[in-house]
Amino acid sequence: MTNAFTEQPLLQFDQTPEPAAFDRSTPEFSKDHRKRLRERFMRAGPTGLNDYELLELVLFRAILRRDVKPLAKRLLACFGDFNRVVSARPSLLAEIQGVGDAVIQELKIVEAAAHSLAQSKVLNTDVLSSWSALMTYCKTAMAHRETEQFRILFLDKKNVLIADEEQQKGTVDHVPVYPREVAKRALELNASAMILVHNHPSGNPEPSQADIDMTLLVENAINAIGVTLHDHVIIGAETDSSFRAMGLL
Repeated sequence: MTNAFTEQPLLQFDQTPEPAAFDRSTPEFSKDHRKRLRERFMRAGPTGLNDYELLELVLFRAILRRDVKPLAKRLLACFGDFNRVVSARPSLLAEIQGVGDAVIQELKIVEAAAHSLAQSKVLNTDVLSSWSALMTYCKTAMAHRETEQFRILFLDKKNVLIADEEQQKGTVDHVPVYPREVAKRALELNASAMILVHNHPSGNPEPSQADIDMTLLVENAINAIGVTLHDHVIIGAETDSSFRAMGLL
């Protein structure tokens, strides 16, 4: 005869369900975490947060009531750092699990704001006396691009920036430049001087022989119409190279 009073198994400690308050997927956790992170940002500023935490703050606006830390860390693992995440091409961002249109939009808003802020510090100023701000602007706009870009900063007689124009887009290691077109545009803008700027997606800002040859051709073309070439700067991932400083101009 079967004993109806069989002993029940003891409840193990690890079988105790975790309280909902500690479940990272619950709205309560997300709300408290977001509040704490925002408060810490306001106290300590951006330098007091890790890159993934800064990304979380951006992602909060696109993804409501969900833990976004795993997505922030996936983005960093793919692109490297905060700057490279916000400047990544939308098509590449879309390949990351959890990234939709709303996330891409928020990241691009941050990128646009950074560019606008950096540009505002060099507009209507003597760029030669604000060289550090100028380089910050160029790096913000170009350092993390995946292909080469050639830009020209056109200046007036007082070396005030009157136009910043992208002349050509290229491949990962080449961008075509046409000296006659550069000279033509300088005449159209009534520019007195210019600074050439392009990036090296490889990260190494050292000029190639092709860079040097192209610069001399541009200098000859614009000197013929009375326009001065102040410098040609190559933007790398971390540093930059100045033709003027290197004695190449």
